[in-house]
Amino acid sequence: MSTQEYNHIVRIVGNDIPGERKTLVGLTQIKGIGYNFATAILDTLKINTNSNIGNLTESNVQAIEKLILNPVEGNFPTWFLNRQKDIETGTNLHLLTSDIPFTLRNDIERERITASWRGYRHLSGLKVRGQRTRTSGRKGGAVGVAKGGLAAPVKKGDPGAPAAADAPAAEEKKEAPAAKEKKE
Repeated sequence: MSTQEYNHIVRIVGNDIPGERKTLVGLTQIKGIGYNFATAILDTLKINTNSNIGNLTESNVQAIEKLILNPVEGNFPTWFLNRQKDIETGTNLHLLTSDIPFTLRNDIERERITASWRGYRHLSGLKVRGQRTRTSGRKGGAVGVAKGGLAAPVKKGDPGAPAAADAPAAEEKKEAPAAKEKKE
C-alpha cells in the first residue's frame, strides 16, 4: 500500500468519484451502473469491492472503464444490458450517463409520431404499461371538492369576517344617511 499512490478523485467514464468511497458504491455513482452491474464488473476483474476507490491502480481504473464501455466483450449476458436490440442499430448496448434520458426521449417521440397506443398514453400523461388508473396514479389537486371556510362561526362586525357576514350591517349604514336627508 505504501508504494501505491492514493487518488483523492478518480475519473471513470467522465464522472469524478471521491477516493474515500468504497469501489462498489463509487461505481454506482455513474448513471447507468447499478449495484448488480458494479458487483459483476468488480468480480470479473477480481477487485475487492470493500476497498476504497482511491487505492485502485491506473491499470485497474482503465480495465474498469474498458469493461463499462463495452460489457459484451467482457462476456456479460445480453439480459444484463440495459438496451437490448436497439431499434436503430439492432445491437445490444449498455447506455451510460446522458445517453439514457436522450434515448428515452427519442423512444417516446417515435411512439408519438407513429401514433401508437403507447404514444397516445404518453401524450395524455397517463399510465402506459396497463396499470389501473381508477384509484391510483392520480396527479394534481382534488377535483369537485370545495375547500371549507373558517372553522368557528362568524359574528357580524368581526374585523376578520368575510364581506357576506358584514353585508346587513353595511346596508343599515347606507340607509341611515338617506333617512336623515328625508327628515330634513
